[in-house]
Amino acid sequence: MLKISSPEKLRELSLEAKEEGLTVGLVPTMGYLHEGHLSLVRRARERNDFVIVSIFVNPTQFGPGEDLDKYPRDLARDEALLDAAGVDLLFIPTPEDVYPEGFQSVVHLEHITKPLCGAHRPGHFDGVCTVVLKLFNMSAADDAYFGMKDYQQLKVIERMVKDLNVGVRIEGMPIIREPDGLAMSSRNKYLSDPERQRALALSKSLDKAEELVGGGLIEPAELISEVRSVLEAANLEIDYVELLGAENLDRIESLKGNLLLAIAAYVGTTRLIDNRVLVAR
Repeated sequence: MLKISSPEKLRELSLEAKEEGLTVGLVPTMGYLHEGHLSLVRRARERNDFVIVSIFVNPTQFGPGEDLDKYPRDLARDEALLDAAGVDLLFIPTPEDVYPEGFQSVVHLEHITKPLCGAHRPGHFDGVCTVVLKLFNMSAADDAYFGMKDYQQLKVIERMVKDLNVGVRIEGMPIIREPDGLAMSSRNKYLSDPERQRALALSKSLDKAEELVGGGLIEPAELISEVRSVLEAANLEIDYVELLGAENLDRIESLKGNLLLAIAAYVGTTRLIDNRVLVAR
């Protein structure tokens, strides 16, 4: 596995691979890898001839008071995991590599960034879209892989790619969970053992919602109330519980079609997110 930090070298090596007739797959990450990330890497390895993984804790997607400085990092461990997974190239740029002196550009999407994390983390998706578009351009990737735990991020990136005619195929991969149901996240490292148990309320609330919808519940407000009650019983501080159209994240009036039930909540000082796509008839 080759390791580089230069955007110019990344593009050079990727274009060389494409000139040889190889397809290029990109898995963008912020590091501190877990099985969710590795499932994306395996999918890229299945579909693409030349697999690139980026590790970059992107400062522009963190707001004031968020966890940029304490975000978990373990590059040696990440490198070993990626090497074992058969990654061809690891791209580990510095902030100065990605945002050189004089950098002024921002990629901003409108409506799809407004609800959920966009409403509660101002500027977050500007940072996400800007760095992801830069990674697409640097890597000249044919395919890029993202996890569905960050469902809004996936839909925002799909929209950006469509709107800006970016020649990258986006593939979303299912949430990977611990055996007890907790969605895998690098931020799970922050949780104490008691907090780890309380955090299970996120997946349990989604399980309950799926059961209620399957049983014929038809009122969105009632569904949200039931989810909130599970979270509150575990003493979680709710950031949001929202029910939206699964494709465009638009507001809904009734439980029909494919719906996204999305949650963000604090377990102690740790903000966790989870979601479930519900199919209502």
